[in-house]
Amino acid sequence: MPYKHVRIAGTRRQVGQALGKLARPLMSAYLDQSETWETLRPWRGHPYLDALAAQARAALPAVWEEFEGLAEGLDMPLADALLWNCRGDLLHKTTDGCTSAALKSADGTRWIGHNEDGDPYLYGRCHLVDVALDDAPGYLGFYYPGSLPGHTFGANRAGLVQTINNLRARQRHEGVPRMFLARAALDCATLEEAVQLLRATPCAGGFHHTLGSAQDARLFSVEVLPGDVSIQEIGARYGHANHMIHADTAGLPQVVTDSSRARQHRIEGIVDSWSPATGGAELLAALHDTEGALPILRTDRHDPDGENTLATAVFEIGDGEVTLRVYDRKPRAEIALDVMNDPE
Repeated sequence: MPYKHVRIAGTRRQVGQALGKLARPLMSAYLDQSETWETLRPWRGHPYLDALAAQARAALPAVWEEFEGLAEGLDMPLADALLWNCRGDLLHKTTDGCTSAALKSADGTRWIGHNEDGDPYLYGRCHLVDVALDDAPGYLGFYYPGSLPGHTFGANRAGLVQTINNLRARQRHEGVPRMFLARAALDCATLEEAVQLLRATPCAGGFHHTLGSAQDARLFSVEVLPGDVSIQEIGARYGHANHMIHADTAGLPQVVTDSSRARQHRIEGIVDSWSPATGGAELLAALHDTEGALPILRTDRHDPDGENTLATAVFEIGDGEVTLRVYDRKPRAEIALDVMNDPE
């Protein structure tokens, strides 16, 4: 696989430090080549960034402690680590993409699939981290160097599954940074708890969360926006790219790229063709679809959004069990993990 599976355990600060140390050898080169980092620099020292930090500390103290450990492990000034982890709250457009799809099979199995699309530089430079925490269920998640886990795809030992798509909202609103909120969702023990967290916590940025659980037959699509949130229960099948599509949010100011529009149209067409017998094979095929000039599977180094598919995740969710299968761009390259069975 083009990434490594790494296990981490400890207190919040210890876990954050380990995540930072994992990324430290790469971080300088990663940021030096990043257009997003260059665009962020004028925000250094801005009072709005201080306000976002205050919101995160007050609302999510445990996640903030993990973040402080991350900065320590990176050997990076806290202010710069915060700037990087607030990139989507400050900029209307960043190199964070993704496509998600979900379905319920006739036998009761729930499926959530996700293409993790990001900076092509990160292909082969990310990790799948398996984190055991002293005060929370612990989780498996795809880890971008220097970014809090949770903003990609992941699941925790309580059986909660979450995938994240970037939303390029044009408005700003003081609140908890979106990556902190996505990380906090992986600490939730139940689907209802995660939905309530997203409903009740004012967020500074835009993310789409696809949520499921081994303890709950429901699936949810949640569009979290600066100062707002839209929650929809998913029926038999669903697809979502990188812009707001809920009835009460689609008209809000946002950036909709040609790629996001094309992928949304294509994934909707595919999921509409699925039958009750559809399962993981069809879900994977949809996420690896290459039809059109701007396909769902993104491998073009000249992608107009500056994003490529870094990994594909397929979650199989049953009653009391979750299996995560992670694929490279070639379907035969696979790692399969039993999420709820702690290897210790």
